[in-house]
Amino acid sequence: MSKRIYRMFAVVAPGMEELCLQEAQALNLEDRQLCPGGVSFTGDLHDLYRANLWLRTASRVLVRFAELRATSFPDLFRKAVRLPWGRFIRPDMPVRVRAVSRRSRLIHTRRIEETLGAALDRALGRHAPAEQEKAQLILTRCEDDLCTLSIDSSGALLHRRGYRVNVTAAPLRETLAAGLLMHLGWDGSRPLIDPMCGSGTIPIEGALLALGRAPGSRRSFAFMDWPGYRAGGWRLLVDEADRQSRPHVPTLIGGSDRDAAALAAAHANAERAGLDEQVLLTCRELQDIAVPPRAGLVLCNPPYGARLGRELALDGLYASMGRVFRERLRGWQIGVLTSDPCLAHATGLGLRAGIRFSNGGLPVQLWSARL
Repeated sequence: MSKRIYRMFAVVAPGMEELCLQEAQALNLEDRQLCPGGVSFTGDLHDLYRANLWLRTASRVLVRFAELRATSFPDLFRKAVRLPWGRFIRPDMPVRVRAVSRRSRLIHTRRIEETLGAALDRALGRHAPAEQEKAQLILTRCEDDLCTLSIDSSGALLHRRGYRVNVTAAPLRETLAAGLLMHLGWDGSRPLIDPMCGSGTIPIEGALLALGRAPGSRRSFAFMDWPGYRAGGWRLLVDEADRQSRPHVPTLIGGSDRDAAALAAAHANAERAGLDEQVLLTCRELQDIAVPPRAGLVLCNPPYGARLGRELALDGLYASMGRVFRERLRGWQIGVLTSDPCLAHATGLGLRAGIRFSNGGLPVQLWSARL
C-alpha cells in the first residue's frame, strides 16, 4: 500500500461528532480533530481502509484532495486541470461532481461542477464516460473563494452495512443506532432489549457491537475502484477483523414488535447479517415484553407522529410504555428516541434529555433514565 499521507474527513450526522472522535481515537488515527459535521484525521490508504471498515457512526469517509483559490471559472479550470486526478480516478471511471458555494464569487454551483468535470477529463485525456449509478463522487465546497475538493472513498453511505434490505416505516439508520448504544455506554456486557424493534436495526447493531464485528466487513466501497486499490491488503484487514470478533454474543440481545410483517423483516435482516442465531426476535405486544432476570438496557425508537401520523394516539402509547417499563424493568437503563419532548414526558419515567441529532431529516433526541 502507498505510504502517501492524506488529509481525511469522516462525515457524521450532526450531534454524532464526539462519538466518532472516540472511535477514531480507538483506531489510533493520527491528527484527530473534532469539526462541525465530523472528524478530520490524517493517514495513508491503510488508514482509509480501516476507517471505512470500523467506523460505526460515520456516514462516509472523504479524502481532502485539493484546495484551490479561484475567483473566476477559467482560473478554476486552469488550476484544477493540473491536479493529480489519476491517483483516484481511472480514465474509464464515471464521476459525479457535487458543489456547494457560500460567500464566493463562483456562485453558480452547476457551472462549478461542469468546470471541474471538464478539467478532470482534460487532465486524464478522456471523453467523459456515460453517467452511471455507480460513479465516483467528488464533493466541492467553495467558500470565500477557496474551493475544497474531496474524493468520497465510501460509495454507498456507511449506514448501508449490507444486511438491511427489508425495511419498515420510519427506520432508524444503522449508524445512528450504533451511536445511541455507544452514547448510553452499552458494550455488550449486559442484556439489550428493543420492544418496538421494527426491522431490527437496534438489536442487530447491538449484536455487531457485542461481537466486536467490523460493520463494513460485508460490503463494497468506492475506493475499491481506485487505481491504487490493493485487494490483498483489504482482505488482510477483513480477515484480521474476523479473527478478533467473538463467535457468540455474551448476553441476551432481543427485539420484539407487535407487527408480524415488521418481525419478518427483522428476521430477514438478521439472517442476512449472519446474526439470526445471535439475536432473539419475537412477535409480541409491548405489555408482554420478555424480561431476563439480569438488568440491562432497553432502547427503542417508538413512533414520533411526524411521519406516521399523530392520530396514532401517541400520548397513550408513551404512557403505556412508561407503565410497562416501571412495572417490569426495575433496575434497568431506559433509552427512548423521540422528536417531541412532550412524548418523552408522557412516559412518566423521569427521562432526562440527551444527545440530539437528525434522523431522516427530523430533529430527534435521546431521552434516558435508570429505573
